[in-house]
Amino acid sequence: MSSVGIGIGLALVAALATNLAALLKHRGCQGVAPVRIREPLQSARGLARSPWFAAGWGLAAVAWMIHVAALSLAPLSLVQAVLAGGAVTLAVMSQRLFGNPVERRQWLALILGGTGLGLLALTLPQFQGSHSGTDAAPILAFEGGLVLLAATLALGRRMPRFERWHGILLATLAGLLFAFAGVAIKGLTGAEGATTATLVAWVGAIVACGALAQYTAVAALQHGDAIETIGLMGVVANAAQITGGVVVFGDPLSPDPAGLVVQGCAFAMVCCSALLLPSRGRLAPQPRLSLG
Repeated sequence: MSSVGIGIGLALVAALATNLAALLKHRGCQGVAPVRIREPLQSARGLARSPWFAAGWGLAAVAWMIHVAALSLAPLSLVQAVLAGGAVTLAVMSQRLFGNPVERRQWLALILGGTGLGLLALTLPQFQGSHSGTDAAPILAFEGGLVLLAATLALGRRMPRFERWHGILLATLAGLLFAFAGVAIKGLTGAEGATTATLVAWVGAIVACGALAQYTAVAALQHGDAIETIGLMGVVANAAQITGGVVVFGDPLSPDPAGLVVQGCAFAMVCCSALLLPSRGRLAPQPRLSLG
């Protein structure tokens, strides 16, 4: 089996483990005090007291290592498309294992998102190698764009007019932060000839962004239901990283017009998925939880 094939297999395992870990963390963080980014240690201690959350965090750490291994073997856009294709398992596990209600529109959203991103994987040309190499300018420009979007959402969630969508904004923000870390990790796996100072700064940015993403994700999980929160984080993170694979690392698009049309429809399906994921209960005002 080729290295790309092994990477795809690891991505499938990572998808299942990530979804299960997110559901465990959602169950565990419901009974603890809201996380506050200004009090990270106190928030972490409160979460650690929950056996459900601790189990979810441990499984998530294993899933993250499997994800990193997949990124080192296969192209970024292909790995994320495979991860997104397992989105339907989120609804199945949520309903069967945890008894969480799943609305019809959310089933449709997960199917649309998973199918759309899965179609991208099917229409991509045959890959050779991991596609890890890139110049500094593309990755800095792309990551800078993600930071700008994240900052806009962080400011927007504080506006009273978006009170009802507070959890949705947090979930989207967490997805962007996870995408930032994922693109940086992919770049790090191909950073040949980089100086020690550059590597230290790169790793530091990944760790800092990953930690902030975790706190933001917990705040989103405490605020919203499992499907809308976990599903939206996954859609945003996967879509952003697939885009990063094409823009930053040169992952090729379909070489023929028909394939490009299919890929365009696939991206449209992903956008529709993100719009359908919020629960109908979101129409009612929700209590506000603060990051800090």
